[in-house]
Amino acid sequence: MVACVLIPRFGLVAAAAGRRELLTRTVALAPEPGGPQVVGEVSGAAEAFGITAGMRIAEALGRCPALALIPPDPGRAEELWEERLARIEGIGAAVESQRPGELFFGLDGLRGLWGRPERALERARGVAGRGARLGAGPTRLCALAAALRSRPRRGAGQVVVGRRSARAFLEPLPVALLRDRLDDPSGLDGGGRLRPSGSAGTSASRWAGVNLVDTLERLGVTTLGELAALPDAAVADRFGTVGMRALAMARGSDEPLRPRRPREELREELELPDAATGGQLERALELLIDRLLANPLRRGRSFRRLRLEARLAGGGGWRIEATLRSAGAERDRLLLALRPKLDSLPAPASRLALRGLELGDGSPVQPTLTSDEPERRRGLIAEAVRHARAAAGRGAVLRVLDVDAGSNVPERRATLTPFPEDR
Repeated sequence: MVACVLIPRFGLVAAAAGRRELLTRTVALAPEPGGPQVVGEVSGAAEAFGITAGMRIAEALGRCPALALIPPDPGRAEELWEERLARIEGIGAAVESQRPGELFFGLDGLRGLWGRPERALERARGVAGRGARLGAGPTRLCALAAALRSRPRRGAGQVVVGRRSARAFLEPLPVALLRDRLDDPSGLDGGGRLRPSGSAGTSASRWAGVNLVDTLERLGVTTLGELAALPDAAVADRFGTVGMRALAMARGSDEPLRPRRPREELREELELPDAATGGQLERALELLIDRLLANPLRRGRSFRRLRLEARLAGGGGWRIEATLRSAGAERDRLLLALRPKLDSLPAPASRLALRGLELGDGSPVQPTLTSDEPERRRGLIAEAVRHARAAAGRGAVLRVLDVDAGSNVPERRATLTPFPEDR
């Protein structure tokens, strides 16, 4: 059995940043920079006009010209959601989460701790916080539909769907339930979560699922029961792999859960001066890389995948990922991979952050057959830097980094950054 914890409009609430009065109006999340031009999560007032998440902006504005768009803040939503995930993992659950506001975990492994599934669900409700809806079923889709049917304020706190009744439970449900749930499982990152829309290999499969649902509705296939009754050969010929995955989900089958691995926070953040652009952004990136390499939690390991995040000055957030062909921890190589990403920044940023998502083994040392005096000296300096940081922290050995030599403010001309060990 699979359990689902659902907090509706979690991303919208995070982007509103505590301005709850916005949720009573017709508002929706604007598209992420560089992503498809569709709205994100919508308020209840917007749903009354027939606007749904994943709808194209032109259609949404046609249904409600007064619709207001809020810049999304995926970084803030992820931070808030990470706190909820840690709490639910505290009851012994191994969770899989593809998006903030929604998670799944297996109930069979919790029987030894909590007994009946209802007790485990009740325990999860206690740590999930206000507004959480819970459901359980044999597949993710069943559990999600059960959670959508639960009404905590009306006494129906949790809905459990048995294995034998799963197919009958799914049949009358709208096919729109599959709208953005047809991602390729390979699109999940190493932590069991869906990579952001800017990641390679995920956007195509995600929006292929959106187009599939739109096409099915235009063809008159409006319920999961009608989809399940279609012949396999016809679905495979018309829709390919995405269609066969949708067909399997409509018939009550799914792939095993992929619980995330324990997350180790490796992140550096920097406040930016007003209107930081061009060279200032590049210097800020250099400073973040130096701090990330000097972070004691790294313990000499290399990086496979990094994420550059920004809090925009006008509101909202931005993030983009960089994947290295092979794991490494060379400063110049990381700078070469991340510097072009700054060109995608959609607006001036007030804060810049760098996060290490996937770590590899320690950087290998290539032995030499002949003695190289400059290389030997660099090795001795690097060893001395490591010893100094082990004794006095990562701020023990610093170097001067020129930021804005032409600034009239002395504090902006230069700053101190951790001394790189590979020099």
